[in-house]
Amino acid sequence: GGVGKTTIAKAVYNLNAYQFEASCFLPNVRETSNRKRGLLRLQQTLLSKILGGSSLNVSTDDQGINVIKERFQCKRILLVIDDVDQLEQLEKLVGDHDWFGLGSRIIITTRDQSLLTNHKVDSTYEMKRLDRKEACELFSWNAFKRNKPNDEYADLAKHIIHYSGGLPLAL
Repeated sequence: GGVGKTTIAKAVYNLNAYQFEASCFLPNVRETSNRKRGLLRLQQTLLSKILGGSSLNVSTDDQGINVIKERFQCKRILLVIDDVDQLEQLEKLVGDHDWFGLGSRIIITTRDQSLLTNHKVDSTYEMKRLDRKEACELFSWNAFKRNKPNDEYADLAKHIIHYSGGLPLAL
């Protein structure tokens, strides 16, 4: 973690949600689904956000799958599923392409590329760590409000940048 997957997904969501009939950002899927009935709660949140707070009586994961498929297949939605770590989460929250209306976009953040391969997603984007020059610039803009550190802080900045390992959130 720490490359900024969630931050970028949230920014993409915020900039584009208005273009869709409905939208939902499901944060911390890994953490939430590990709780008792966590996947069911995530399904209920998804249904509530997309259907505008409609109260649907969903009491099992399988029932949730059926309602999502039935109610979303004609809707053009933007959905972000953040921090996925198990295939079951994808199967119960986003299933197949035919669950969603034409033009829908599903964004999934994960540390595990194989989940995306196994779920047969259309395309992936792998976040990269910053190189030394990019890391120096990001750190300098945040610390000094300029693109490079002052001479008196150059050594300290170099150590901090090395220690961060190119992770933007560490800078």
